This record gives sequence, C-alpha cells and structure tokens, in this order.
Amino acid sequence: MIEAIVLLLVGLVIIGLIIVWNGFHVAQEFAYMSVDRNELRLAADDGDARAGRALDITRKTSFMLSGAQLGITVTGLLVGYIAEPLVGQALGTIFGGFGVSEAVSIGVGTVLALTLATIVQMIFGELFPKNYTLAAPYKSSLALARPTQIYLLLFGWLIRFFDWSSNTFLRLLGMEPVDDVDSSANREDLERVIENSRDSGDLDGRTYLVLDRMLEFPRQDVDHAMIPRSRVAVLSPESTVAEARQEMDNSHTRFPVIDDEHVPVGVISLLDVLDRSLDQDTPVRELMAEPTILHELMSLPDAVSELRAANDKIACVIDEYGGFVGIITLEDLGEEILGEFTDRHEDSETEEITESADDEWIADGDTPVDEVIRAVGYKLPTGDYETLSGLLLSESGGLIEEGETVVFELEALPEDFIDGDEIPERSLHAEILEVERNVPSEIKLTLIEPEDENENEEDK
Repeated sequence: MIEAIVLLLVGLVIIGLIIVWNGFHVAQEFAYMSVDRNELRLAADDGDARAGRALDITRKTSFMLSGAQLGITVTGLLVGYIAEPLVGQALGTIFGGFGVSEAVSIGVGTVLALTLATIVQMIFGELFPKNYTLAAPYKSSLALARPTQIYLLLFGWLIRFFDWSSNTFLRLLGMEPVDDVDSSANREDLERVIENSRDSGDLDGRTYLVLDRMLEFPRQDVDHAMIPRSRVAVLSPESTVAEARQEMDNSHTRFPVIDDEHVPVGVISLLDVLDRSLDQDTPVRELMAEPTILHELMSLPDAVSELRAANDKIACVIDEYGGFVGIITLEDLGEEILGEFTDRHEDSETEEITESADDEWIADGDTPVDEVIRAVGYKLPTGDYETLSGLLLSESGGLIEEGETVVFELEALPEDFIDGDEIPERSLHAEILEVERNVPSEIKLTLIEPEDENENEEDK
C-alpha cells in the first residue's frame, strides 16, 4: 500500500511538471503572437537585452509556433503515457485494498487519472497561460525570451524537420509557406481602429477628425486644398506699389502676380513694399519674387515638400494648360488636418459645416465633400469635384436656385443586414439656402432616417 501511495505521488508530480511544460508552450504561442513589436523594438533600441531577445523570436514566428506545437503535442502524449502506469496502477492497488478486483480497480484508476489530468491540464496548462499572456503580452514575452531561445536551440533540428515536412506538403498543394506573420497595419486597418475608438468613446470627436484627416491627407491633391481663382485677389505686373499697399492693408500680406495670359509670374509680399523710399508708382514686377508653382494634381505631401524646399509659405497653382487656377499656403495644408484656422482677415466663425440640430447641418458651398461625409457619417457620390456645391451641381445636372432641394439616397450600414428584416432606406436632403455667383453658397443638410419618413407620412 505504501509503495502504491509513493507511486501515486511520483506520478502526480511528474504529471504536474508535464502540465507546467505544456503551459510554457501555450504561453509562447499567445505571448509572441499578441505582443506589440513596436514596443519591443523601442525597448530594444534603449538597450533592453530581454526585449531584444523577444524581438528576435517574433521575427521567426513560424519557427516559434512549430516549436510550441511540438512541445504541446509531446506533453499531451506524455500525460497519457504516465497516467496509466503510475497513477492508474497506484490507484488500482489502493482500491484493491478495499476488496475491489484488480482489473476493475486499475480500469477505474486509469479513468480517474486521465480525467483529473485532463481537467488540470486544461485549466493550468491551457487556459491560465493563455489568459495571462493575453492580459500581459509584453511582460510575458520578456520573461519567456531566454527559455524560449534555449528550447529552440536545443530542439531546433527536430522542429526544422517537421517544418520542412509540412512546408513540402504545403508546396504540393500550390501554396508558398511564410516564415513570419505580417503584423503591419494598412490604411484600412487604421481607419477601422480609429472609428471603433470613436464609437467606444475612447476618442473624442475632435481627435477623431484630426486622425481621420491625417490618414486622408496623402490621398488628396492640391486641387482639394487650394483657394480657387474666384476667391483669390491678384495683382498684375503693372500694378503699382501704392495699389499693392492698399490691397495688403485690406486683406493679406502676400499676393500672386498674374500676367495677361493668366500665367503666374511672381509673388509680392508686404516686406517687398514696406520701404518708404520706394516710388508709389513703381510697378510690382520690379519687386516681386519668383513664384513657387505647383500643379493642381500634385499630392499634398509633395506640395508640403515643395514649399519647404523653396522656403516659401505660398504657391501658385496651375492647371494642365499652364493657367493660374488658385493658390495654396502652408496654412491651407495645415487646415487639411487640423481644421479651419482664423486670422484677422477672416470671420470669427470659420466652420464650413456646423450641426444646427440632431441630424441637421448648415454647410458652406465650398465645404469639401469629405468633410460633409465625416459630419453626416455616410458615403456620398464621388466625381470630378471637390466641394459640396460641386456635388450638388453634378447631381442636378444644371444650375440650382434658392429653395431647391437635392436628395441623395444613402447606402445601408453593415448592421442593417444583421436582423434580416427589410433594409432601411435613408436619404440626405440638401436644401439650397443661398446662391452666390450662380453656385450654392449655403446649404441645409437633413438626414432622413426610416422612422422620420414614417412620422412624415403619418402627419400627412
């Protein structure tokens, strides 16, 4: 009986050690698959040796996972192999002492041993290390780095054999194995993270807009951010210093100089005309600086680079025919990310679109379409236009009068398909409040939800 008890204790200790071994490999899997590599990289760059070792392991994900799977498989086999001859036999002997037959006692003992080992292994060898490493992946990856490297070094030859065998079979199926998992995030991934953070309340509305605009910035061109020719005051080469001073006193401190063929030939600034000794009738062509010229289809990041390289704050924009179509400044480029700025030459209220009530907005005609989309939360038609007024003119097919309404049918949201009921129909009504220069200048936008439409029908 004493020998059986000793055998039982030895078996339980061995099974416990095997379960710890199994937990080590489970922790490997989840720690190195969930840890933030950038966090490891920063720590390694600061001289953290453990972070450097952990980072090396994450660079060979497939090899590490193969090693972990090998360890988990072996430990599973060992538990079954140890449970019957040690724990099962010991329990059988103990039960036999109470008059139970040897065959029955060994069978019952084996079943109890395997059941107990499975439960303990599931809790302490699988679930606990998984949940712990998911909760603290960085801490876990550092702690596991050295033993993981030692394990991969000792059993690397066997792991490579199984890896080679599985990769060979994979190639027979026409697939090429990969050694690492791509952990980089593309633009769509970042957009999804930002939107989810906003929906969960982790990001406030202002921060969300800034981050969303930053992601959109590289995809936009100069035409999207520039001030169009119709809103730009210009000087001609024959304009005098007196005229330039008067214009600068009333508006901005820099003006493009445009010739009779609509070609930008220079830029004149306040510093150029401040000298009191200058003759009032001196033409600005004698004082103007060489202009920085950008094409309207140039990307915004390239526009920033060009302005920085030229050490300039304003650039003249030309179209495909070489004609002047507007200007763009560093301020305009900053506003593409941070929103509208205000200076002494602008109204204090510079918001292009403001929410006037629930599901209702007042927007300027020159509000970029992407800003409207951010405000209303739904996609709108795209085309050869940048502003809300351009969208309205495109949809109407002609000029629009005050009081007219343009209706946009909106796409269904993903959650609309979950219930399996009839897909709700939403629309955005754009009522023209003001028209300037033959284009809409102020618009009221109203989002019509399905329940709103039902209420309107009941009122009728």
